[in-house]
Amino acid sequence: MISDYIEVKTKGTNHIINITPRIEGLVKKHDIDNGIIFLNVIGSTAALTTMEFEPGLEKDVQDFLDKLAPFRKDYAHNFTWNDDNGHSHLRSTLIKTNFFVPVTESSLDLGTWQQVVLIECDTRPRNRKIAVKVLV
Repeated sequence: MISDYIEVKTKGTNHIINITPRIEGLVKKHDIDNGIIFLNVIGSTAALTTMEFEPGLEKDVQDFLDKLAPFRKDYAHNFTWNDDNGHSHLRSTLIKTNFFVPVTESSLDLGTWQQVVLIECDTRPRNRKIAVKVLV
């Protein structure tokens, strides 16, 4: 098993970052021919998924998240911790914090328009760390 990390800086709520080039860099760095990459963003207010990373869909995803789990001051979580990110936790829970990507012949098994992205769900900029485990 290979272990590594990807670190990214986010801008806060709904910031979407294409991490595909970073994952491809790890494939090269560790000379991975065939295997499975497991990614897990450390924290409960960020998420990992795939999408076509382009400005129109990026806005659509952001708008969708705002409708699905809108910012509200009355979430029970906000009262429990005296903060404002109950919606952030809900978004992360729905999308999930981990993701698998297969590798075949040193290439990620992704579609032409499919990129792996980190979505920042928290209300403020964060330094995010993604644990990477590779089974070869």
